[in-house]
Amino acid sequence: MDIRKLVPVALLLGILALGVRTAWAQEFRIGFVAAITGPASSLGGPERDVAVMLQKELDAAGGLPGPDGRKRTVKIIIHDDQSKADETVKAVKKLIADDKVHAVIASSQSPTSLAVIPIVTEARVPLISMASSHAIVTPVKDRYWVFKTPQSNIHVAVHQVGYLKAKGVKKIASLYVNDAFGEDSRRGLAEMLKGTGIEAVYEDKFEHADKDMTPQLTRVRASGAEVLIVHAIPPSASIITKNFRDLGLPIPLIHNHGVGNKPFIDLAGGAAEGVIFPIGKMLVAEELPAADPQKKALLDFIAWYEKGTGKPRSTFAGHGWDALQMLFPILASLPPDLPLEQARVRIRDGLEQTRNFVGTGGIFTMSAEDHVGLDERSMVLVRIEGGKWKYFPREKW
Repeated sequence: MDIRKLVPVALLLGILALGVRTAWAQEFRIGFVAAITGPASSLGGPERDVAVMLQKELDAAGGLPGPDGRKRTVKIIIHDDQSKADETVKAVKKLIADDKVHAVIASSQSPTSLAVIPIVTEARVPLISMASSHAIVTPVKDRYWVFKTPQSNIHVAVHQVGYLKAKGVKKIASLYVNDAFGEDSRRGLAEMLKGTGIEAVYEDKFEHADKDMTPQLTRVRASGAEVLIVHAIPPSASIITKNFRDLGLPIPLIHNHGVGNKPFIDLAGGAAEGVIFPIGKMLVAEELPAADPQKKALLDFIAWYEKGTGKPRSTFAGHGWDALQMLFPILASLPPDLPLEQARVRIRDGLEQTRNFVGTGGIFTMSAEDHVGLDERSMVLVRIEGGKWKYFPREKW
């Protein structure tokens, strides 16, 4: 029997449209774009691992329980942006246009995250970045659809400058990778130095692909700087650290939180010894005071991640975990018949209303004025000793 002879075309189209709408309502789709390959793979690889493991858990549980008690399936659609902004743009456009995702998590780096903000803004799709540049979420009036999970570089600078002041440092040098992350970190430090009496006597940049930063470091040595602060991620962060030791510079080396993973230590080798940097608390979770409100959540995440991957803990894995875990309860609260466009609005609003979410990066409380929801209390100073991360509180300075 030919159904087309029994059902008017308009009615048939309506039935098909309802079927499509119902299908979307039964499955939430999250786009997940990370630097799985390329120079930033030490960030994106662990982030991808988290998405894969959480997808397996969701599948095993049959999805998320909705307000009507029924399970709603969740599909995390993972793309590799190869550490390239154009690939991030291509992936996000596909996720929105073809996969009809409810939300996007992208990406591992500040430049790649910034590249897709116009796309999600025009499409009215909520975006959670796993990168740290403050420009990703400010000014908030222009970032209505955009959130992020890592601490901002300005939070890093608070700890760096606090250490400098405590040690009586008056002159520093600042070297940064030539991209949005490096520039944002450099600028955050410069802002925090104002009014402290501490002067940046030398600033310079280098490229991600540079294999030797000896020329810049030679000028650091001639500048009279008492401390060098570097703003970068591996592998360039590891290379400059090795160059620093090879030149025998007799001053402390302080990094940004971009070195908060084992590949930095592995690539730098013994040169990483003594490096100081501010970072979220995961790397030294065991050493935190028992009363720290994040300690249990961090230890649970570390055990889950290391058992599931066979790899050491990663701050960057935590950024992906935080983003997905923030989304899940919001998705679960949505009515089953909500159209996609309205669901996206509800998800955006839900993210902005996040309160006291205990994540790996800190305790998040977002608002219409703050789309990251963290401050400097989410970070601690860490020092590398014997190839391991050690908690470096003020009493040890």
